[in-house]
Amino acid sequence: MKIELAGKRAVVTGGSRGIGRAIALGLADTGAAVSICARGAEGVARVREEIAARGVRAHGAACNVADGAALAAYIDAAAGALGGIDILVCNASGFGTSHDEAGWQKSIDVDLLGTVRAIRAAVPHLEKSGAGAIVNISSISGLVASARTPPYGAVKAALIEYTQTEASLLAKKRIRVNCVAPGSIEFPGGSWEQRKTDNPPLYNAILRSIPFGRLGYPEEVAQVVVFLASPLAGWVTGQTISVDGGQLLR
Repeated sequence: MKIELAGKRAVVTGGSRGIGRAIALGLADTGAAVSICARGAEGVARVREEIAARGVRAHGAACNVADGAALAAYIDAAAGALGGIDILVCNASGFGTSHDEAGWQKSIDVDLLGTVRAIRAAVPHLEKSGAGAIVNISSISGLVASARTPPYGAVKAALIEYTQTEASLLAKKRIRVNCVAPGSIEFPGGSWEQRKTDNPPLYNAILRSIPFGRLGYPEEVAQVVVFLASPLAGWVTGQTISVDGGQLLR
C-alpha cells in the first residue's frame, strides 16, 4: 500500500526544524499541500522552499503559538492559502524543562495551550473536509516519570489525555484525533546533538537505554504521523503511538 495525499491540505505547527520539518516534508512527499509556522521567519522560509520544491502548494508564516490571537490568525491564513485544511499536526514545543515557574509556564503556553488553540481554530476548516485528521506530538516523557523534566513530562501526559477527549468530541464531525509520542530523537542543531557534546554522560545513558543502540531520526517519527493523517488510518482515533525504538522497554 502507498500513502497518497494528493489534494489534501496540511498545517504543521513548529515546522521549521527537526521533527516538525520532517513531518512537513513527509506530507509534501505524498502530494499534500503544506503550511508551516514557527517563531523564526528565516527557518520558516527555508522549509517553505523545500516544500515547494516537492511540486506542491507551500505556505509558511512566523508565529508564536503561545500567542492565541496570532495562532488563530495563522490558522485562518493557512486555510486561505491552501484552500482549506484536511490535516493538522500540532508539533510546536517550548521545551520547558526546568522545574520552576518559567519552565512550567513555557510548557503550558506552547505545548498544551498551543495545541488546544490550534485545534479550536482549525476545527471549522477540518469539519468542511469531511475526513479531517489531527495528530498531536507528545513524548514518551508523558508516559513515564520524568524526573529530569517535570513540566515537560506532565504537559506531554496532558496532551495524551487531551487527544482522547478531542477524539471523542470530534468523531461526530468526522475528524480523527491521534497522538505520536517520540523517544529521544537526534538531528543537527537539536537538543540531543548538543547534549552529546555538553553532557556526554547523559547522552550515553540515553543511548544505552535504547535496545537498537542509537537515537531516533525525525523521519522515523514523520512516517508514523503521515500514516495517521492518511486514509490508511481512517478507522484509527484516540490512539497514542510511541516511536522510540523500544526505549520504554528498558
